[in-house]
Formats: sequence, C-alpha cells, structure tokens
Amino acid sequence: QVQLVESGGGLVQAGGSLRLSCAASGRIISSYDMGWFRQAPGKEREFVAAISWSGGTVYYTDSVKGRFTISRDNAKNTVYLQMNSLKPEDTAHYYCAARTPAPISRNRSEYRYWGQGTQVTVSS
Repeated sequence: QVQLVESGGGLVQAGGSLRLSCAASGRIISSYDMGWFRQAPGKEREFVAAISWSGGTVYYTDSVKGRFTISRDNAKNTVYLQMNSLKPEDTAHYYCAARTPAPISRNRSEYRYWGQGTQVTVSS
C-alpha cells in the first residue's frame, strides 16, 4: 500500500513556474513507476508525465515537452514536477500516481495508487 500526498500547487501568472511535489509513505517509492496526471473542469483526467522506478526513463505528453520536467528522489521518497513557462491551458488539478514497474505508460488505468491532487491555476 502506498499513500501519496501532493503539494506545491497555487496561482501563478502565465509564463511563471511552479514545482509540484509528491511525497510517498507506506512503501518505498523506488519500487514504483510514477506519473503525473491532470484534470481540468469538465474534462477527463489526462496524462502529463511519467518516470520509471530508477529514473532512467521519462515520458511526457506533447503539450508539456520542453516546459515540464519530472524527477524523483528515491532517498526522500518524493517525486517532483517542475513546471516552467506555464500557460492558462495548464490550469487543472494535478495528481500523482504510482504503478508497479513495467514498460512506462501514459494509461491512467495502469496506475494503482493515487493522491488527492493539488490545484494549479494559471492566469493570463
């Protein structure tokens, strides 16, 4: 069992930056691939980024490539999402998720554990 708690969301102007954190407890995070997803009002939850258990493989959705960076610190049991050059369309509730290691995936149904999320609002 893994418990995930996200933090770092907030209100930021377009072009600004935020760093989201996902702290895990219950089991060591190095046992899991990790992903970030987001959900805007009235839309389905969508994939943002994923990182393999070792950190050796990362994967981004096209709309955030070059702006967002996913990373992990297994010693701190924490995963991060650095978000730069934020746009109003990045506004959403951001969720951290964990899955047992496998070929890295953007499919949310493959992630077993989820946090409660943190809100990111980007003003124009």
